[in-house]
Amino acid sequence: MPKRVVIAEDEAIIRLDLREMLEEEGYEVVAETGRGDEAVALVREHAPDLCIFDIKMPGTDGLTAAREVSADRQAAVVILTAFSQRHLIEEARDAGVLSYLVKPFQREELVSAIEVALGRFEEMRQLDATVKELEGQLETRKAVDRAKGILMDQSNMSENDAFGFVQKTAMAERSTMRAIADRIITGGLRP
Repeated sequence: MPKRVVIAEDEAIIRLDLREMLEEEGYEVVAETGRGDEAVALVREHAPDLCIFDIKMPGTDGLTAAREVSADRQAAVVILTAFSQRHLIEEARDAGVLSYLVKPFQREELVSAIEVALGRFEEMRQLDATVKELEGQLETRKAVDRAKGILMDQSNMSENDAFGFVQKTAMAERSTMRAIADRIITGGLRP
């Protein structure tokens, strides 16, 4: 499946060249605009894999748009600009931009910037998923430990027996240990 792209570039001729290059390289341009504020709306509407934003655009500048898109991990963002001042590069980095390309550029530079951005974005998504999974496991462990404490205090169980009760009940009810622990904590389940 081709990677889907939203282009936000205020110069129509550059936008047209970008579209042509991207399509020739196998990317699918799903939307394009010359305004930064419209770019953010197009990203929400089309859920692309990648956004290519110019820094200077009417409405909202590319860095603000990039910050909005990056904050929710909606898509990888490449900044395309004629400006290479260090402070802009740092602002782009802080806005969550994954690649920075200075005009004029060659097709190979564009493809390289896109592929680096897409690769880094995928790594970030995988890290986010791992963090969420670990947070869930930690919350489950906390709930099970709290439930064990309640069982140990109220039913004079050993720690192993309390854990065994939670585990066996979860298996018997085809439920999760977290759900059983939550029921014990709220008083909805007693041995």
